[in-house]
Amino acid sequence: MSVHLPTILSAENIRQRQALIRPYLKKTPLLQSEKINALAGCNIYFKCENFQHTGSFKVRGAFSAALLLSEEERKKGLCTHSSGNHAQAIAKAAQILACPAYIVMPENAPAFKQRATAELGAEIRFSPPTTAGREAALAAWQKETAAHFIHPYNDYDVILGQASCSLEILEELSDIDGILAPIGGGGLLSGALLSAHYFRPELKVLGAEPQLVNDAYLSLAAGKIIENKRTDSLADGLRTTIRPKTFGVFQELLSEIICVEEEEIILALRLIWEQLKIVVEPSSAVPLAALLKHKARFKGQNWAIILSGGNIDLDHLPF
Repeated sequence: MSVHLPTILSAENIRQRQALIRPYLKKTPLLQSEKINALAGCNIYFKCENFQHTGSFKVRGAFSAALLLSEEERKKGLCTHSSGNHAQAIAKAAQILACPAYIVMPENAPAFKQRATAELGAEIRFSPPTTAGREAALAAWQKETAAHFIHPYNDYDVILGQASCSLEILEELSDIDGILAPIGGGGLLSGALLSAHYFRPELKVLGAEPQLVNDAYLSLAAGKIIENKRTDSLADGLRTTIRPKTFGVFQELLSEIICVEEEEIILALRLIWEQLKIVVEPSSAVPLAALLKHKARFKGQNWAIILSGGNIDLDHLPF
């Protein structure tokens, strides 16, 4: 089957973008747990983006887009809307590149993510907790500031940056059968799909999504974008709705999305904390929840799971 992708999403550009942003990133480790492997019946490598700058993979896309701007563009600042992780990533990029950051956060964004974003020097305004509300608030603020908008995921430069995460996995692991990544707006999974497509086409790449906010699953089935009707999943980083650029990559390259219930996310989250001895947020646990839900299909295989971030409110743990 022929694949039709935008010219910018090329193998060469993925490699070039990885080289561009590498000096600004941490090389995050791959961890394993014998107990989780035994429970799952397969061999799992956890790519720990919770150890990345600002505690999530999002800085990859933020720097990928910000570093392309001219000095004059940067002086006007960077702006975005985000529930937390992309907000911190843009704030961090602005801090390192010495430019202003203007962030719209939904009013239900975790308080500690609000604080972390402000501590990096960003200005924050709040919006209703919907995609439309976030976008409207940002559009009004951008008119005031003329800042450059870096979308959390509906941006090919951001997607190219996120592809570096899975590319690191492929460079380190030669014997995996596939990669599982969570789906919020779709940037991380789009990057994984592209890296596998160009550099390891035999690999399976699957998405994992909370049942409560399964817009990507519904959108693929319908052939058009279906907005989330609710935003109350524990996985706060996955409450957003996919957009045309990530949806386009999904339509070309994604074969399957596994949806999981909130109770399954909590179980997987607890397993990661207890067995890997690391702090991750609920969004990170969704791929493990998906794998454990369908253990038989992964039996005896080698899979990489991307732990997307570790920014969790320690005052409100779900267990």
